Amino acid sequence: LPAKSGVGGGIIAVSPGKWGIAVISPPLDKAGNSVKAQKTIEDISNALGGNPYGPKMK
Repeated sequence: LPAKSGVGGGIIAVSPGKWGIAVISPPLDKAGNSVKAQKTIEDISNALGGNPYGPKMK
């Protein structure tokens, strides 16, 4: 998903034409991205079918 992260632990991501999501949760990984926010966005995106590279919904 297209996304932008900040050093404060936030990530904003969009599923084009479907929805957007923002999550904030420290701590950060070595690249400065929130570990929990990345996982949360991945899980929600897969559950809602918003990730074009994730599992397909039935």
